[in-house]
Amino acid sequence: QVQLVESGGGLVQAGGSLRLSCAASGTIWSISAMGWYRQAPGNQRELVASITRRGSTNYADSVKGRFTISGDNDKNAVHLQMNSLKPEDTAVYYCHADSWRQWWGQGTQVTVSS
Repeated sequence: QVQLVESGGGLVQAGGSLRLSCAASGTIWSISAMGWYRQAPGNQRELVASITRRGSTNYADSVKGRFTISGDNDKNAVHLQMNSLKPEDTAVYYCHADSWRQWWGQGTQVTVSS
């Protein structure tokens, strides 16, 4: 079992910044990669950014240059620094982990006002 707990969502004005964090616990040795997905009302859940245990990163085109994902292996955590936020970034953000199956956090709301 892997448990993921997110923190850091909230309300911010366009152009502002937020930092999301996700702490993993349980059978963390099994995790090969972690990341963030988001889902806006009426839309499918989409990948925002991911990072492998070795530190390789991947970003959605819509967030490249604005968002940065980082991992903290000592604390079994992953962070998402979001800068230059836009109203279209408004969504519920979910932490995700890959092991022998996929694991999801409960989600944290990010709202960007125009």
